[in-house]
Amino acid sequence: MNNQLIKSGINKISWAMKYMDVLYTLKKELESEKPLKGARIAMSIHLEAKTANLALVLKDMGAEVISTGCNPLSTQDDVAQALATMGIKVFAKRTHDENEYFENLYKTLDQKPNLILDDGADLTTILHTQRMDQLNEIVGACEETTTGLKRMRSLEKEGKLSYPVIAVNDAQMKHLFDNRYGTGQSTWDAIMRNTNLLVAGKNVLVCGYGWCGRGIAMRAKGLGANVIVSEVNPIKAIEAAMDGFRVMNSLEAAKIADIIVTATGNRDVITHEHFKVMKDKVILANAGHFNVEIPFELLEKLAKSKKEVRENVVEYEMEDGKRFYLLAEGRLVNLAAGDGHPVEIMDMSFSIQLLSLIYLWQNRGKLENKVIKVPEEIDMKVARTKLETLGIKIDELTEAQKRYLDSI
Repeated sequence: MNNQLIKSGINKISWAMKYMDVLYTLKKELESEKPLKGARIAMSIHLEAKTANLALVLKDMGAEVISTGCNPLSTQDDVAQALATMGIKVFAKRTHDENEYFENLYKTLDQKPNLILDDGADLTTILHTQRMDQLNEIVGACEETTTGLKRMRSLEKEGKLSYPVIAVNDAQMKHLFDNRYGTGQSTWDAIMRNTNLLVAGKNVLVCGYGWCGRGIAMRAKGLGANVIVSEVNPIKAIEAAMDGFRVMNSLEAAKIADIIVTATGNRDVITHEHFKVMKDKVILANAGHFNVEIPFELLEKLAKSKKEVRENVVEYEMEDGKRFYLLAEGRLVNLAAGDGHPVEIMDMSFSIQLLSLIYLWQNRGKLENKVIKVPEEIDMKVARTKLETLGIKIDELTEAQKRYLDSI
């Protein structure tokens, strides 16, 4: 343990705590009931200050909490070490070694959890492929990413999902704010702080126009960029066009883009053909969960040389002399090279997580082994609590209005 790192981590955790009003309002309301007493929760999540606060609140609800990372580069070591002094078991370290990353996931599962909080579905995937003897011990899981839900729905489709999974990502109080405003702000925060370059006036290609892509494009527009969107879904492409963005085939857009940001959740979004037509000094960043959208290994193979020119920025010089700058090894840039989503955004998302985990624990044995929606009352509870913390009051339907709506 490094005392200086621990102090730094405690300061970060304390700062985030000051702005997580929804989570701590719910804690004050529910803590005396200890609704998670007996639960042993394994968290595979981007381990930084905001997630540390979630872990601490879960502990205060009566749970034993084991925390690990969900991406090799998104753990902040100072926060991890600080959290380990606060009654949380921690198996996490920022690392470039994927084997070390997976070893920490295995160590987390060695603690025999009965509830899973997944971010990307690594724990669930390991349980269903390598640790099947532990499946009967799992009450359920929560998943907060689009990518993770794709993996879990694939297991369900194959008839292999062995416990209920709450689709936290699909809650309105999660994806409408976290995926859009959170990803939008944090992605550009990471790109700007690591490059120190101007965004205004540049051609920015955003690959993918899901909720994350929407947020990235919206924030780029606000920064003065000329925003281009590429899509494979014709409906989303029309939406992007009607939102005021130029929509192009990604290969054509790559010829003029100064900055390319991928946010699709799919692999090989950028290919050899894109690399052949890209401009000199293009900035490449990925905001998807896994480092498969920009083919890192192909870029390594094609380049005649590479060097780190700034922290989290590697220059690849190609045979024709062009230089491409890849941020954070193609991993999700907002966490691998930044602090992740703004505190107030994750306050809402983690409040959904808290109430969903309580719901799973209180309904153990009663739910089907499927990917299920966040109960509407949880979404509404978090929304109302958020409004209260903001001091905002809204209207309510009258009884006559309710009867009218029920009659039409």
